Amino acid sequence: MAVQDGLAQWGGSLYPLRVREVRGGLVPEADSGREAGRSGFAPCLATLVRLSAPRDLGAGSVPLWFLEALARAGHLARAAEAAFAIGDELRQGDALLTLVQAAAAAGDLDGAQALAEAIPLRQYRDRGSVGLVPAWERAGERDRAVALAEAIRYPHHWGTAWALLAKAAADGGDVAAARAFAERAEEMLFPDDPLTARVLLVLLDVATVTGDHGRADCLADRLERSARSRGASGQGFDLDRPRPLTAVLLRDLGRGDLRRLDALLGDPHRTSVDVQVMTDLLEAATAGSTTQTALALAERAQTLLATCGTSSGEAVALCTAAARMLARHGHVERAEAFADAMRAPDLRAGRQAQIVRELARGGDTVRAEALARAITDGRARARALVAVADELARRGETGRAETLARTIEDRWARDHALVAVVRELGRRGETDRAETLTRSIAHRSTRARALTELAEVAEPSAARRSAVRAAALDGWWQVLPLLELVAPDALVAAADAWPDGRPG
Repeated sequence: MAVQDGLAQWGGSLYPLRVREVRGGLVPEADSGREAGRSGFAPCLATLVRLSAPRDLGAGSVPLWFLEALARAGHLARAAEAAFAIGDELRQGDALLTLVQAAAAAGDLDGAQALAEAIPLRQYRDRGSVGLVPAWERAGERDRAVALAEAIRYPHHWGTAWALLAKAAADGGDVAAARAFAERAEEMLFPDDPLTARVLLVLLDVATVTGDHGRADCLADRLERSARSRGASGQGFDLDRPRPLTAVLLRDLGRGDLRRLDALLGDPHRTSVDVQVMTDLLEAATAGSTTQTALALAERAQTLLATCGTSSGEAVALCTAAARMLARHGHVERAEAFADAMRAPDLRAGRQAQIVRELARGGDTVRAEALARAITDGRARARALVAVADELARRGETGRAETLARTIEDRWARDHALVAVVRELGRRGETDRAETLTRSIAHRSTRARALTELAEVAEPSAARRSAVRAAALDGWWQVLPLLELVAPDALVAAADAWPDGRPG
């Protein structure tokens, strides 16, 4: 029961982070990590990683996420060597496809394509090629993009490849090419293929970006009919984000047109998926809509809840989304009414913290702080104050954010709030103040996280010093993204430290 209470108060994001970092303990009084990176040279970092890698993660197989980091850092061949050693064909295909995507994201398109063409299973080889088609277009290599799209063998991937090529051309401003590629993509669609909805979503985006509003309207209607033809259950769509019907309604919402939504809500054959779609709309409207639109959606959400009840999991999610949206737009009383409609007293304090967070993000930090301090549950109050401090720091009010953070009674929450202040101070170039603040953070893992934030905006030698200190405090793998930037050779040192070079 205590675990559930903690989860309810801290929330699904802070709770696991708090558990891990509190378990890691406090920084020793003799902070060895503080001196570990005094020289600031990369070899110090590589040596630390080589010595600590097997200790931190065991002497077994190299994790796949680490091979991804190797690929992103320019060591694709080293990562691929380990992936090809996997005996199971499907696991090998998944690993190699992951490395293709990582290399492409890092800009190594030649290496990514060579690896994709070397994947033994054709289905994975085609999937790798599909992802590289738009990458070549964005790199200015249209001939290579077209050739790759034409070489894809599996017919069910053709529509996706050409649609992604159209989207890349549209994003690059070539309207004529985008429309031509989009037309070719549509010709290759399979009506009953679950992938068709995803392709239509891309084509809808292309039509909108290129100003072909008539075509966009036709595609929107087609997506709606497709969703309804599946019994409004969303079968085949429920794993898509955004859901096709949600994307169509969001387009209408952006134009202030709620007629399609009202028609959906007026359908007597509504199901729980309609509640899920409405939840998506509310989440999108939290930050991306006017207050007038938010209030109109809240009224429709209230109507929907009156017919479907508030006890189901979908209804709880809808109430939560409505409360957050209204709080972001400053309507706290209406937000609390939606939160209270869930009739779950044990979750009330956590809901109050969510409302405070959204109110702060909406800009009313003074009122948000007052509401946070009025929360009677200590854990939820700390969570709410953390949210206000984070928003103050993000807005550049570092002094007020630090002052507020110092008043938080929970020691870990106080440390966590200070990380946001360190991040903003580093971004503004106030490194001395940021360093001083970092040394006041008591939990070792939290201080390591603050050092990582500081290193990401520091010049190379300072970044390496912070990386060494963070790794000494909390393990090198916790600062993996930073190592990719400041010491990519340290990743090879870590890979060499494992006796078994295959992914785990």
